[in-house]
Amino acid sequence: MVQWKKSRARALTGRKVPREGKKEKSEMGGEEIRCKIGERKLKFKRGRGGSLIPRLLSINVANVYDPKTKKYEKLEILGVEENPASRHYVRMGIITRGAIIRTSKGLARVTNRPSREGFVNAVLIS
Repeated sequence: MVQWKKSRARALTGRKVPREGKKEKSEMGGEEIRCKIGERKLKFKRGRGGSLIPRLLSINVANVYDPKTKKYEKLEILGVEENPASRHYVRMGIITRGAIIRTSKGLARVTNRPSREGFVNAVLIS
């Protein structure tokens, strides 16, 4: 089901003010995309100006930065340990910004928004 970004206005009395004109494609929102752990699956959303916006559905690798060696490494994601967005996301295995993921080298904190960018960046925490 499509969600519309334009809100329905209300008068000072609280009654609904009728919409001026019809709905436009530019006012269209969408469902929340939740990135899970699994084989990399990417979907593209229509952007403005002929661009395509990547939507990451699932991924199993992360670009992890090690502060000690000051180098990036591509590591496999083994699971979600903690997620400040929702405690249920840990059980569901959903990766969001700020989530702590378990990798082959230890725990790492996600620093980007995977659902909107198409990849996972993380920093190793000791």
